[in-house]
Parts: sequence; C-alpha cells; structure tokens
Amino acid sequence: MAFKDLKEFMDELNKRGELHIVDLSVSSYLEITEITDRISKSYGPALLFKKVENSPYPVLINAMGTYKRMSLGLGADSLDEIGSKMEKYLNFKRYFSIKGLISSIPMFFQLLHVFPSKSKRTGPCQEVIDNEVDLSTLPVLHCWPEDAGPFFTLPLVFTKDRDNKTQNVGMYRMQVLDKTTTGMHWHKHKDGSRIYQSYATHNEKMPVSVALGCDPAITYASTAPLPKDLDEMMLAGWLRKSRVKMVKSRTNDIYVPADAEFVLEGYIDPNEDLVLEGPFGDHTGYYSLADFYPKFHVTCITHKKEPIYPATVVGKPPMEDCYMAKATERIFLPILKMQMPELVDLNLPLEGVFHNCAIISIKNNYPGCAHKMMNAIWGMGQMMYTKMIVIVDEHVDVQNIREVSDEVLKNVVASENLILSKGPLDALDHSSNESLFGTRLGIDATSSDKSRSAPASYKILSANKTAPFQGIEILKEAMAAGSDDFFILVDSDVNTSDLSTVMWKVFNNIDAQRDLVINNGKFGIDATKKLKEEGLKRPWPNDIVMSEEVKETVSKRWESYGFK
Repeated sequence: MAFKDLKEFMDELNKRGELHIVDLSVSSYLEITEITDRISKSYGPALLFKKVENSPYPVLINAMGTYKRMSLGLGADSLDEIGSKMEKYLNFKRYFSIKGLISSIPMFFQLLHVFPSKSKRTGPCQEVIDNEVDLSTLPVLHCWPEDAGPFFTLPLVFTKDRDNKTQNVGMYRMQVLDKTTTGMHWHKHKDGSRIYQSYATHNEKMPVSVALGCDPAITYASTAPLPKDLDEMMLAGWLRKSRVKMVKSRTNDIYVPADAEFVLEGYIDPNEDLVLEGPFGDHTGYYSLADFYPKFHVTCITHKKEPIYPATVVGKPPMEDCYMAKATERIFLPILKMQMPELVDLNLPLEGVFHNCAIISIKNNYPGCAHKMMNAIWGMGQMMYTKMIVIVDEHVDVQNIREVSDEVLKNVVASENLILSKGPLDALDHSSNESLFGTRLGIDATSSDKSRSAPASYKILSANKTAPFQGIEILKEAMAAGSDDFFILVDSDVNTSDLSTVMWKVFNNIDAQRDLVINNGKFGIDATKKLKEEGLKRPWPNDIVMSEEVKETVSKRWESYGFK
C-alpha cells in the first residue's frame, strides 16, 4: 500500500487502531517528549496531539515507532519483505534466461515509478504562502531539559549541487534561533555539508528548502545511505510504488515533495559567521555537545490549508528513529552481500544506536575471513563509523542476542580474537579522546580449535569512580581475584541486571585502546564515564534525563491524555 501523503498514512493508522489522539492541550516544551518517551518505551501507538499551546497546528509523533508501523509506512508486511525484493533485483542470473526475464517483467514495471515528476505549478504544500515568517507559530519541540532550545527533529533538507545541479535531501536537525533563522546541523561527512562547501568556495548564497511532513517512504528515503548524486526520491518512488510528485519552491529553484505539510524556503550565506548550535538530547541517549554550524535564513513558509506538524523524539533506545535504522539494515543488506559474498546476515542492535555496534554472521570459508570482513565494513561508506563489530559463524542467528553472546563467550580468546583499528568515528560519538577519530573494536567470535565446549562465565560490576583510571584498576583487581573470564564495569547508577542498558553503556562509552584490559586470557571492559585526566580533550556529555517536575506533571495528567 502506497500513501499519497502523511495524512493518508495517519488515517490508515487510525483505522488499524495504531493511532492515539490526545484532545487535551499540551505543551511543546518537554511535555510532549515525556509522553512520547513513555509510549515509545512501551512499544505503544502513534500519537496525534490535536491542541498544542501557542500554536494552531496539531503534532503527529511516533508514527513509525514500531516494526509494524515502519513496515506499513514503506508498503510492506515486514522490513525483510523489502530486503527480499531488493535481493531479487540484484540477482542478475535471472536475467540470463528467457524464463527469468519474463518473470522479471512486473519488477521492471515497478522501476517506472522511481523517477520523480517535476512541475513548476503549485502543489498542495503551497496552498498557503506566508512571506511574513514567524517560526514561533510552529509547535517545534523543546525535547529535553538541557537542549539549547526548540529543534526541528524531522526535517527533510533539500539542497542542490552548485555545479551539476543534482538535488540532495538529508535529515539534519535544526535549532530555532529566532523567528526567522535556525542552525543547520550537518556533519563534515554529510552531503549537505559537502554541497555547502561548494557555495562557500565561490562566496555564493546557498538555496535551501526544508519539507516537513511527507509520507513515510519519502521521509525514510531522506535518511538512506545512498551513493553520492543518486536522488533519494528515486528510492522513495520505488518503495511507495508511485512516482514522487515534486513542485518548484516559490522563492528558489529547488523542487520539494508536492504533498508535504509544510515547506520552509530560504538560504544559507557562507560569508556569515557560524552559529553555536546545541546541546541537544540525541539518539545516542546522551546530549551532543554544542558546536558551530551554518545559519539557515527562512524567507518563506508554505503549507497546506490544515497542515499537521511532524516530529520525533530521540534519546535512549528504543525510540522511533531505531526503526528507521532497522529499515536501512534490512533494505540494504542485499547490497552489502553483493559486495561481500561471505556475509550471511547483519544486526544493528538498538542499543548500538546505529553506528556503535554491528553483529555479522559469515561463511567462514578461509583463515582470516572475519578479519577481512571487519576491514571491508570499516572501509564502506557510513559503516566506517561502526565502533564495534562482532563476527559469528553462519549458523548463528544474529538477531538473537543471547545466542550471539554465547558464541562470544565460547569462542573469544582475548589475546587472539580482538582487533583494534584506528579510524573515523561518528560526530556524535563522545567516548574517544578527540572528536571524529578513535579506536574501533573487532571481535572475532567464529569457532576455532581453541573454542570452549561451553560459554565462559562473565561478571558485570559497578563502581562509583572518583579518580582517573580507577575503572581499569577495579577491573584488574577483579580479574586477578575472580574465576570469571569476562568482566564489564559500569557506573554505580546503572542497574547491572538490566543487560540492555549495560550493553548501551558499553557501545557508547568505550574507546577500545583506552578501555580494554587483557590479563592472563581474561578480558575486561571499562564502560564507565571517563574523566578529563584520562586523556579526554572535550567534555563528557550527560545522560538524557527528564526533569522530575515534568515527569510528575505527566503522571498526574496521564488519564486525561486518554491513557489507562
């Protein structure tokens, strides 16, 4: 099922009992976040807040916040169904016979949908044109207590290459600075930043249009790791089995989805000083630190007559963005298999927040195969950021974390099966001593003649660390005194029986060169908060935690929101 626009998707969710409508007036300052966070953590429905204080527009959030809704939004019963369809396209052997070609005809017809249609006429997203810009009328969420301000959290940022005129879209958060400007948070590795640099080189203003509230396929496509200069709207058309209709922005030459709820048009001037953006409670579950980014000037807002404002909240997983990442995992797995024929399956666990952990099963056909796979992944596009790679044999179900952990505990010999690799890290990684660069960890958990007959024992410790490298010393003492083979140390405020939170801390808080301890075949990981004296050249961010006042308010109003 393809959806024409966000409202059509919302209506389908409502029919299926997947949408909860809140009629009570709520605040975009923290309250919507706290409600949504509770619902996300309980795998609850999409939420429509019909009345938001100080704004005439309703807010739709958590619309893709489960596997079921994410799949529905992309027109499938499951994400694996989309991956299987992609795999059929990439099975070139079927095209070498008449029978195969005939059976492929329906697939070829679907390719007719990939090319977006462009019109210079106005579209539904331009039913209302407002040249007197006032961003404060939009219900932009102030998500977390330490956020620097309200942030657009689901913006589709359309730009156009200065030289070859190809369009690009990416999802970059935008902090509202005043009534007409926002920050534009694109990292150095992103296409938006690359295009910006081409305008900066020529001292030219860069046109930008931002679409808010598109159908799920378009929204997802804006996040997909496509090759440079490949139009994301082609992927969206393929997913939705319908060409994306694009219309020209009213004040620049950028084309935007005709059925978007809102469009912000404007420019970025490379001659202006960068602006301080952040901090922001990010998808890592930590606040990303403040830094300097370009300023986006909004000169025109267009929208439908009765638009719905789209938003999402990110933080400690599981949250809505996790399912968008899992969509990428399943859809692009066949492409990875083409490049790495040894690859069997892939799992990006939610606790790894996209870029901190990848679990991979392989056909271990030759010595060093696991090492080869690690290096291949670290050399591949956005997967270069993967801070921890765990490799297991092909019979292991990588989606079963217990099964994977058993393989690690059976097969890993600390002195032989751990691979350290220096390289790029995601801009949101906070654990390395310096930004964007650190030491990644590869774990070869494939079986060998040194494998144990049963999983080794492990122990999770906690401590209130008060001195530099105290975590390392605690691990060394535990390893010397205890009979266990694997040790993990977390801070004292972490529940050691909550394995999901423990692994989230491990994936987020370690730099492999600094935080691993290997002693007499035993293996320890220091996943505690690090201190400046331990080599950090930047502040360690706080965990995202909602204020007690807001939590109490939401608890008191819970039944009034319509929840039981």
